[in-house]
Amino acid sequence: MITITEFQKIGVGLSGFGMFFVLFGILLYFDSVLLAFGNILFLSGLAFIIGLRRTAHFFFQRQKLRSSAFFLGGVALVLLRWPRIGMLVETYGFVLLFKSFFPMAFGFLATVLNIPFLTTILNRLSGSSSSMV
Repeated sequence: MITITEFQKIGVGLSGFGMFFVLFGILLYFDSVLLAFGNILFLSGLAFIIGLRRTAHFFFQRQKLRSSAFFLGGVALVLLRWPRIGMLVETYGFVLLFKSFFPMAFGFLATVLNIPFLTTILNRLSGSSSSMV
């Protein structure tokens, strides 16, 4: 069984609040203060969950430098109060950074959600097949 430390629990909370503030900032027509606060909370939560050294290693790997530059550049643009452009740049960087994680997440959602139509869509996105043959 995997043990979760107190720092990781705090990190999950920070990341959750960060995603909430980002979504809330988008719903309120790209409010730059909420988006900036959400970005800071998400990044600090990620550092709490996997550690500061692993977070730096994740963002500054040679093959991920371009996507990290887009993601962190988008965060910087949001902090400089250019929320629409910053969120576009940040979203592009986020997709590039976490594109290897998406099939696993879609596969997990397909197993958790047992809705026939949604399960077939998620299985196609994850690249797995639910066929018994």
